[in-house]
Amino acid sequence: MAPHARRQQLTITTAPPTSTTASPKPTAISDCHNHGATVFCMFGTAEYQILGQASATTPPTPGLYGLPQPWSRYVRTPPHCVGAGQSEGAASAVSCGRRDRDYNIPLRIGLLFVVLATSFLGAAVPIFLTPILPGRLGVIFVILKQFGTGVIISTAFVHLFTHASLMFGNECLKDQIKFEGTTAAIVMAGLVVSFFVDYGCHRLAKSLAGGNKTAVSAKLNDDMVSVLILEAGIIFHSILIGLTLVVAGDSFFVTLFIVVLFHQMFEGIALGTRIATLRQHTPSSVTDVSHLPSVEPKTAGSSDGGSHGTPSLEVASSSKPVSLWKKLLMAAIFGITTPIGMAIGIGVLQHFNGKDPSTLVAIGTLDALSAGILLWVGLVEMWARDWIFGGGELVDAGAALTTCASVGLLAGMALMSFLGKWA
Repeated sequence: MAPHARRQQLTITTAPPTSTTASPKPTAISDCHNHGATVFCMFGTAEYQILGQASATTPPTPGLYGLPQPWSRYVRTPPHCVGAGQSEGAASAVSCGRRDRDYNIPLRIGLLFVVLATSFLGAAVPIFLTPILPGRLGVIFVILKQFGTGVIISTAFVHLFTHASLMFGNECLKDQIKFEGTTAAIVMAGLVVSFFVDYGCHRLAKSLAGGNKTAVSAKLNDDMVSVLILEAGIIFHSILIGLTLVVAGDSFFVTLFIVVLFHQMFEGIALGTRIATLRQHTPSSVTDVSHLPSVEPKTAGSSDGGSHGTPSLEVASSSKPVSLWKKLLMAAIFGITTPIGMAIGIGVLQHFNGKDPSTLVAIGTLDALSAGILLWVGLVEMWARDWIFGGGELVDAGAALTTCASVGLLAGMALMSFLGKWA
């Protein structure tokens, strides 16, 4: 063929042989991928660099390709990355050094603001909807709350626990992490920390209320603390999500960005539905509520409060809604965390090494701690409290509301788990 023809004569240039056995001639290639502007493809367990017209910045769609292709020359390279199907010998040669990638920085800066807007709106919309939803549409809010519960539980298990396990199982930590239960142990530590924070705040609330174990303010403090713990767990891993998104190579960045956008919206809904129902505690206004049959706040003029001769107005004043600006402030804090992570990633983009052992340990530890925090809040403060414990809105719910809430719960788990395929 002429030199300028689209298809040229096949030429194989192999690396210096390590043995006298000749390498088999490739007949098909698969798993094509980029390292910088260079394209590499797999033939069996051997990796080949594509030369000539294959110098395009975008590799072919992964799959199996017969030869010849629009590219014509390729050279076998020493193994430098580990993929599915590679032998143990190839895996042992994995490189843990930094690898140059193609980064479209202006695109990342622009999409930072898209993530910011989506995250804030996801958390703020439930806050604005709660006061205006008529009573007959209250079931929509119940479904949203249970959807959020499913999202949080799935995030803890499918996203954070799994990602932390991958960090600690990375080949670059092969001889440094000898305890196989490292991820589970750190998750358990997150659970313990969350429990003691929750328990300590609960006891403090009782103390401020005069030691009364059934004080309304104690329960209201519990609600506030559980939401704050939930937000803390989300903030930790949202920063990591932003960092991970930015340092992804251009060939995968857009796909990951779309997934992260849905991830942030779902998590915003989960947090926003809990923030929306927060009520302000005022322990000083509660003088004696030991006569109340439960810790649920009573409204002014209720028969339960008046029948015992204690002014119900004092109890009602302890359960007024948290001001709108405070709720929006909490939503805004969630909204800026992933963009902060993205900004950090953009700042270190030319120096970040995702395979550095210290980086792997730091990211794995924060992911596992966040998983423990979200497991405590999702399973105990959200799922169990709403469905089982006294005062939950679904403890005595009818069949229709229970069915709708169950659908919302399972939908949150399923959708967030599905997103775990990419992020």
